[in-house]
Amino acid sequence: MAFPGTGKIWMNGTLVDWADANIHIGSHVIHYGSGVFEGARCYSTPRGSATFRLDAHLNRLFDSAKIYRMEPTYSYNELHTAVMDTIRANAFKACYIRPLVYRGYHTLGVNPFPCPVDTAVMLWEWGTYLGQDALTNGVDVRISSWSRSAPNTFPTLAKTSANYANSSLIKMEAIAEGYSEGIALDTFGYLSEGSGQNLFVVRNNVIYTPPITASILPGITRDSVIAIARDHGFKVREEMLPRELLYIADEAFFAGTAVEITPIKTVDKITIGNGRRGPITEAIQQSFFDIINGAVEDKHGWLEYVYEGEPRQTVSAAAPNAASGRR
Repeated sequence: MAFPGTGKIWMNGTLVDWADANIHIGSHVIHYGSGVFEGARCYSTPRGSATFRLDAHLNRLFDSAKIYRMEPTYSYNELHTAVMDTIRANAFKACYIRPLVYRGYHTLGVNPFPCPVDTAVMLWEWGTYLGQDALTNGVDVRISSWSRSAPNTFPTLAKTSANYANSSLIKMEAIAEGYSEGIALDTFGYLSEGSGQNLFVVRNNVIYTPPITASILPGITRDSVIAIARDHGFKVREEMLPRELLYIADEAFFAGTAVEITPIKTVDKITIGNGRRGPITEAIQQSFFDIINGAVEDKHGWLEYVYEGEPRQTVSAAAPNAASGRR
């Protein structure tokens, strides 16, 4: 994924040129990781460009900021408008959306309170995260030697810059050893998640996924997968899962904004199921892509159209905060 180097980025209420979207080297976030962020997507559909569950992503951003005692300078409605305005300013039909709230430049000590809380929205065009072939044939992964954070160390319910140092270690180790991804265990040895995506395991027609108590980020795509699976009548269980369940699984797949729905082909060089996308994974994947591509009715209200003249935006049941302007 290469950044375009052109276009507009929204910073503290102003659209600036890509090359001018800079922060001071003394910014607190650079030294201490004191930032929270989101990753959402805008898709090009036959009915127009539509963001996918932007309300849920922005709500999680504000939750992450609250956990880290950062009071965002902009309200939910203002930031929602900023995202839409930035997509329009760049004339994107489809893009990845990265809102950030972070501690800026003032003093350089561990205490972040004197530092300002800055906000930005960055966009870029981003295709299939692990490659188009992976969506059908799956990816090779390994159990990482790096664990997710222990309870009461880093807050895993927050999508924070600091937590992704751990993700980078997991990802680098996997790539260096010839795998596409790594799967982390929690500190008790149970399955947690990938470097930047949630994990699902299928066994005897039951779909399992680790609960939020397994040091996972509560993913928006994860939540969507659970809803889609239940629409299909599949049984979904959120349980603490031993690593060996992966080895005897019928199917396994990742879910996340970047990775979307990607099957897992092997784990630690053990073939999962038939070694490619299984039928339950395929059914969920197809339904997911049908929704984001506008091929079926968006009965969950997950799509919000960007450009004037496109269908009236929908608001999902998860977005009362957006409507009320509580944030």
